[in-house]
Amino acid sequence: MHYYRYSNAEVSCWYKYLLFSYNIVFWLAGVVFLGVGLWAWSEKGVLSDLTKVTRMHGIDPVVLVLMVGVVMFTLGFAGCVGALRENICLLKFFCSAIVLIFFLELAGAVLAFLFQDWVRDRFREFFESNIRSYRDDIDLQNLIDSLQKANQCCGAYGPEDWDLNIYFNCSGASYSREKCGVPFSCCVPDPAQKVVNTQCGYDVRTQLKSKWEESIFTKGCIQALEGWLPRNIYIVAGVFIAISLLQIFGIFLARTLISDIEAVKAGHHF
Repeated sequence: MHYYRYSNAEVSCWYKYLLFSYNIVFWLAGVVFLGVGLWAWSEKGVLSDLTKVTRMHGIDPVVLVLMVGVVMFTLGFAGCVGALRENICLLKFFCSAIVLIFFLELAGAVLAFLFQDWVRDRFREFFESNIRSYRDDIDLQNLIDSLQKANQCCGAYGPEDWDLNIYFNCSGASYSREKCGVPFSCCVPDPAQKVVNTQCGYDVRTQLKSKWEESIFTKGCIQALEGWLPRNIYIVAGVFIAISLLQIFGIFLARTLISDIEAVKAGHHF
């Protein structure tokens, strides 16, 4: 009499479809980011002339949106297909990528804390580079304006940093109407004005420095950011922990599903 051994191992539908749902959100978010990025590039005519990307010395915010979109789309697609088709290769790719991103975020946070002076210098270089290219790209312009308005700051270390831009430079070589001024986002808002005065920063730096505070922010954005972080440390920590828990949850689901699939395959050999 022959006895056959049957394996009770099976793939959990809960983990399978939970991982699929988890990744469908990733995938849809990636589609949205890619769509927004490509739409922004089409509006600026970049899609018809890709050399426009290389002409800009500052960073195009749309590039960051597209990069995030590509990563989220790829991981979401791999996770969705891997879960539905029970494909170990795709699931391991998804899991490994999430683990890598998690440790990169963790390493970045630790290094930023340990090497604060280095981070400050890199941020200054980043900000100054984008000040030079302020008028070259509308998205970059909006990014800097939003940063300055939100933090009530002007320039990297102060309003004089806007001398780096050819339009705002105070030198005699400049014929711009914005010469020796600052962008409107540096201006102290007037509660009585309902319409934004985009010319409020004209000729401001031709006045005595003692009068600057009456009309523009004199604090640099680096100092503003350094002051903002301690005041909002719990919010920053909460966001970081929430993102980390979501990533750990995704890793747990992927590893559990991989184990189930391997157990089922191993049982077929008996």
